[in-house]
Amino acid sequence: MQTSENVLFADSRGREQNEELIGVLNAIVIVSKRLAGRLAALEHRREEKSRGGKIYVTRQSAATRQ
Repeated sequence: MQTSENVLFADSRGREQNEELIGVLNAIVIVSKRLAGRLAALEHRREEKSRGGKIYVTRQSAATRQ
């Protein structure tokens, strides 16, 4: 019985670690998307500024942010 309990405990611990890893990776994806969007907006602003165009800055609300 001892080995069976150890296997169940190890399997449960592995699932918990996998779930935690999935959560961390999802958080990295979210932050990466936000950063990519901000970098693209910055690039666009720099291009507009270098062409002498007017820059209209709009802030994104939390509801429209993905």
